[in-house]
Amino acid sequence: MGMDNHEYIMQIIRSLQNIDYINPSEIPNIDLYMDQVTTFMDEHLNASKRYPEDKLLTKTMINNYTKNALLPSPNKKKYSKEHMLLLIFIYYFKNILSINDIQNLFHPLTERFYNSKDSITLEQIYTQVFEMEKDQIDNLVKDVVRKYTKAKDTFPDAESDEDREFLQTFSFICMLSFDVYTKKMIIERLIDKSLSGITKPSEKEKSNEMTKEKQKEKTKNKEK
Repeated sequence: MGMDNHEYIMQIIRSLQNIDYINPSEIPNIDLYMDQVTTFMDEHLNASKRYPEDKLLTKTMINNYTKNALLPSPNKKKYSKEHMLLLIFIYYFKNILSINDIQNLFHPLTERFYNSKDSITLEQIYTQVFEMEKDQIDNLVKDVVRKYTKAKDTFPDAESDEDREFLQTFSFICMLSFDVYTKKMIIERLIDKSLSGITKPSEKEKSNEMTKEKQKEKTKNKEK
């Protein structure tokens, strides 16, 4: 790979060391309105944007998460710290999992631990999971470096430096993509097998949620 491309890729790899997560202590202990939620998420996850103009979380997204039973309904239009923790999980999951899979994963999570008084709290779950993932950063970086080194050894007989650089970059992307593909497949099978039958909201629950939404809409229209 050319020097410029090499330096760019190495810069990306080095940046993995700086991956951070939103510490629960940074999340306000008071309930937030929708605009405050989107502002908070945008400020704290700004480094993960691909493009500066990208929207990390919008009002429409949050409303859809509630309608699809990913997120409990707000209390008087305000979102608690637990809502925020769930939204952060959703932010990361939605990049690799379908809405249906996230539903299946979140249903027992919210049923058992949302607003929990006697059991493990969502904050404890969030903290332990993300601390565990931070411990994996070094191994992740080493794995990506190994893949990059292997990709640089491919297509030594390419006719031009330009062709060689493109093919080696393509090889690197393919190896990274295959890694994501296999892990995604494992996650999906875990959801299908291990969580089957206990995770998906029943049709009755969905119907109740829809009824509540319709009643809210009627109330709003009357107030207007």
